[in-house]
Amino acid sequence: MRGSRRLLVLSENPPSFTITVTSEAGENDETVQTTLKFTYSEKYPDEAPLYEIFSQENLEDNDVSDILKLLALQAEENLGMVMIFTLVTAVQEKLNEIVDQIKTRREEEKKQKEKEAEEAEKQLFHGTPVTIENFLSWKAKFDAELLEIKKKRMKEEEQAGKNKLSGKQLFETDHNLDTSDIQFLEDAGNNVEVDESLFQEMDDLELEDDEDDPDYNPADPESDLTD
Repeated sequence: MRGSRRLLVLSENPPSFTITVTSEAGENDETVQTTLKFTYSEKYPDEAPLYEIFSQENLEDNDVSDILKLLALQAEENLGMVMIFTLVTAVQEKLNEIVDQIKTRREEEKKQKEKEAEEAEKQLFHGTPVTIENFLSWKAKFDAELLEIKKKRMKEEEQAGKNKLSGKQLFETDHNLDTSDIQFLEDAGNNVEVDESLFQEMDDLELEDDEDDPDYNPADPESDLTD
């Protein structure tokens, strides 16, 4: 028989004792355990002994309830016979079943997590299959976002047009503009460089004074021509 049992006598009159039943080792050497308390009645074994779950470890509430139902069924079936060994053996088998169930449940949870991780990876690399429903949903969202962008852009352009000043508005806004041209010309005049040597060369030129020519006749255009 898989598992173990340990008996502890509490009293001799009336006979009362506990038996600790431990399952086989499950996953990660984890076990489930219960301590059953039995007390003989005066008419035992013609009537069932008193029993209860004295303590338990790693059992769910529904497991405890199942064990109590199992004890009641086995006691009824074995009336008239010494039954403690039978009752304890039934509980021992039940605990081993519970361990197997825990192991199976955890394996299923592990497989489910692995399946979910695999599906998530597929979604990551392959994306969501396109259907009419999710495409229309995506398109409606895309169109709404595009419309918001257009509205924002039109609002920005409208605001930019309002903020653009005409030449007159700029002139009225900046009083320095009315003297800007004058200042520009003054600055430019101050920066003009004159080459005085040009005037010196002009003084050196030998120009004939027509009035000093004795043959010059202003009324006769040909008078200055020489034969």
